[in-house]
Amino acid sequence: MIALNENEQDLKNYFQVGIAIMLFQEGKLTIEKAIQLSGITRFEFEKVLAKKNIPISNPSIDQIFSDMEKLGNL
Repeated sequence: MIALNENEQDLKNYFQVGIAIMLFQEGKLTIEKAIQLSGITRFEFEKVLAKKNIPISNPSIDQIFSDMEKLGNL
């Protein structure tokens, strides 16, 4: 911890957020559950995702076409 210049709590928070992001990226957690696990606010979590160029949603092609069809019916 001394080499990282972090105290124990900061290091714990760093790992907690990192694990939440990893599980979210792998699709093992929804964004809501990942935010809950991370222990930070939704806004802070989304800022971290944006900084790491991780999309908040990753729809499939089928979902995109389905959404386009729904919009066309409006």
